[in-house]
Amino acid sequence: MASSVSTPCEIEEATIAGLQRRILAGELSSTALIDAYLARIARWDQEGPALRSVLALNPAARARAAELDSAFAAEGRLTGPLHGVAVAVKDNCDTVDMPTTGGALALKGARARSESAVTRKLAGAGAVILAKTNLHEFALSGVTASSLGGQTRNPYDLTRTPGGSSGGSGVAAAMSFATAAIGTDTVNSIRSPASANCLVGLRPTKGLVSRAGIMPVSESQDAVGPITRTVADAARLLDVIAGYDPDDPVTARCLGKIPRAYADCLDRAALKGRRIGVFRTLMGDAPRHREVNAAMAAAARAMRDGGAEIVEVDDPAFDSDALIENFDVQKWEFKRAFEAHLQTLSNGSVRTIDALLASGGYHRESLHDFLTSADGVVAPDRDIDYLQRLAARRRLRDRLLGLMAAHGLDALAYPLQKCLVVPINGGGQIDRNGIVAALTGLPALTVPMGFSAPDASAPIGVPMGMDLLARPFDEPLLLGLGYAFEQITRIRKPPSRDSWPG
Repeated sequence: MASSVSTPCEIEEATIAGLQRRILAGELSSTALIDAYLARIARWDQEGPALRSVLALNPAARARAAELDSAFAAEGRLTGPLHGVAVAVKDNCDTVDMPTTGGALALKGARARSESAVTRKLAGAGAVILAKTNLHEFALSGVTASSLGGQTRNPYDLTRTPGGSSGGSGVAAAMSFATAAIGTDTVNSIRSPASANCLVGLRPTKGLVSRAGIMPVSESQDAVGPITRTVADAARLLDVIAGYDPDDPVTARCLGKIPRAYADCLDRAALKGRRIGVFRTLMGDAPRHREVNAAMAAAARAMRDGGAEIVEVDDPAFDSDALIENFDVQKWEFKRAFEAHLQTLSNGSVRTIDALLASGGYHRESLHDFLTSADGVVAPDRDIDYLQRLAARRRLRDRLLGLMAAHGLDALAYPLQKCLVVPINGGGQIDRNGIVAALTGLPALTVPMGFSAPDASAPIGVPMGMDLLARPFDEPLLLGLGYAFEQITRIRKPPSRDSWPG
């Protein structure tokens, strides 16, 4: 069995299936694979272009890989469906081998007492949890800046943000710093980095994947899911992390709803005969929207070429900015859940939002107003605004399902972001549409749909992503549609490094 990789670039864009074929053939070891990822991180994350996607490396990663190599040598077979797979996880997921900080300087070195459900399942399937990734601090905004990790840069255009809040996971996946990554999504936060980094991102149906051990933002809106370079790899991760967990009671909803294998749902002909609604409401009409609109039009043609019937739909009730303004409940749900999670960490004196504010160890520019507002929420269950929002969300969900039923749609399609991902220091992330799935709890899959025109700072252009949204627990359909679209279009390209420093 080979025990080394000659150059780090050998694992660029590698898939789970491809890597495991090489392991089975004796061409690659798990230890060599980890070393190759570590070499890429060392070369490009803190040095060279200084992408700043990684907050911590797992000191036990090589030992875990060696255990996998020993088990494979002894048994001649893989230890699990993710044997040897290196996964980078957002640093709001509890891990015992590395700190869990939420990106906050005030929580530097904080340790969880136990693994999150998702990292426990991944490790149990043979994966190596390689790194913790930068995020927009506490997953509360969308440009991936934190007081602990600084500003993560988009590898396709170093002047732009990588989306957020799971931007570190997005960059890690885009740069092949790991085989796959895990993000969390309260409004846009898995799918925004997927869109901005030419990746696949899945926000699962509420109740399909356990959120236990995830630093919370909103019980109503939080989700955890995969960020990968291919739809097939997203399906393979979902096969492992989906399922009931008594530590997250909402996952009882998934019983009887999970197929034998999500990977079995990948079908090149999945678009044939499907009715896809292109959601015009979620597209812009300003000059900044033109490139995304052109990419969306090309995506619709590609789906039609794949055998889908494309139906344009419109409903002014789904204006994204209005939905965020009038339906989002993060402010009311954050304090109680967040402070409860702080009690589980060995984080010194920071046990409350008030203590966090007093410490000054947080990303004040983007978070101060929200944290101050959330800290003032005393009794959300008796707050009429909060209760009205919850009721309105239920009506919104019914309206969306009714829209799909009235048009006989299998899924809705729209750009995850109406314009290109914003520049660094350009203010908050704008024009994102992820709120629709976040409010309704429906599953949404982002797939690459194109690049903007190349320019001096973006040698191959800036990536753009399309969201596909379906009914509850229709992940098999979404993965099939996404896979068929991916095979037709072949849009995914790794970042160009020709103009990078170092």
